[in-house]
Amino acid sequence: MMNPQRCGRGLCLALVLALAGCGGGGGATDSGTSGGGSSPAKPIAAFARGADVGWLSAEEAAGYRFQSANGTETDAFALLGAHGVNAIRLRVWVDPADGWNGVADVVAKARRAQAAGQRIMIDFHYSDTWADPGHQTKPAAWATHDYAALKNDVAAHTRDVLAALKQAGVSVEWVQVGNEIGGGMLWPEGSYQHFDQLAGLINSGYAAVKAVYPEAQVVVHLQNGNDDALFRWLFDALKAAGGQWDVIGLSHYPPANDWLRYNQLIGATMADMVSRYGKPVIVTEVGMDWQKAAAAHAMISDLIARIAQQGEYGRGVFYWEPLAWPGWQGYTMGALDSNGRLTEALDAYRE
Repeated sequence: MMNPQRCGRGLCLALVLALAGCGGGGGATDSGTSGGGSSPAKPIAAFARGADVGWLSAEEAAGYRFQSANGTETDAFALLGAHGVNAIRLRVWVDPADGWNGVADVVAKARRAQAAGQRIMIDFHYSDTWADPGHQTKPAAWATHDYAALKNDVAAHTRDVLAALKQAGVSVEWVQVGNEIGGGMLWPEGSYQHFDQLAGLINSGYAAVKAVYPEAQVVVHLQNGNDDALFRWLFDALKAAGGQWDVIGLSHYPPANDWLRYNQLIGATMADMVSRYGKPVIVTEVGMDWQKAAAAHAMISDLIARIAQQGEYGRGVFYWEPLAWPGWQGYTMGALDSNGRLTEALDAYRE
């Protein structure tokens, strides 16, 4: 997710298009629940109905609590589980100023999630703060490091965090090597202008993941899942440079008044990725204004059907920060109302 305090949708989209040197995703035919006469495929049994909760411990420390529909204070992970959430995504920052999203915080949240029966995705930003299309700043400790040193940094950091999780008894199913890297990561060495180096950094993370969790699936994640041209451009170049990945991750933040068209576009992107590269897809981020809960519910329900149409290649969807209180850190696209109760948005997970 783009830093909610820094980047509006139009600004970041314009930046990404400028970086990629390509236009929008082009046309797409409809599929899924709004398609022709055929019924949508059902999601595979292991389909992830996920939630990213990186802010959770900071919110709890600030005194925020969560309630069930009848007003009973409820543990956050139990509340999500009751709404069909079976997987949790946690971001990792290298040396965050306040400690949140550092290794100790991530391990603590992962242990709680696993105890609640939820599967785990770890999202490495390779930064001390937000990494997104407009912001891929090296951690302060790596600031003067060249490409060769950065490869070692990525490997060591990835291994260390995952080893801490493994030592804590946490099973990790997916690992993102970079977050929304349509313009690359660890700029400038790993920018899109140096695809050979970007591939090398990704491969360094990939090997580190497999060294600790051999069965974990490595995700390469881009923003703007509606933009198939962006995905073709980056993954074609990454493949040509020898980059490794197991799953393609997509972000999806459609406007409430035009979500169906955006769903059609991301559906076309997913189908193209599966056909072009033979790799599974997973929507690692989705969200919509908390005050548009009915639209969010319809959008997610439709999106699940479109992911499921990829059969075994459609692996799931993660709502980004559904437990964000309205306006927390300037963010308004959670799935929580002003009383700390989940809106109907996540009811789509229980259908």
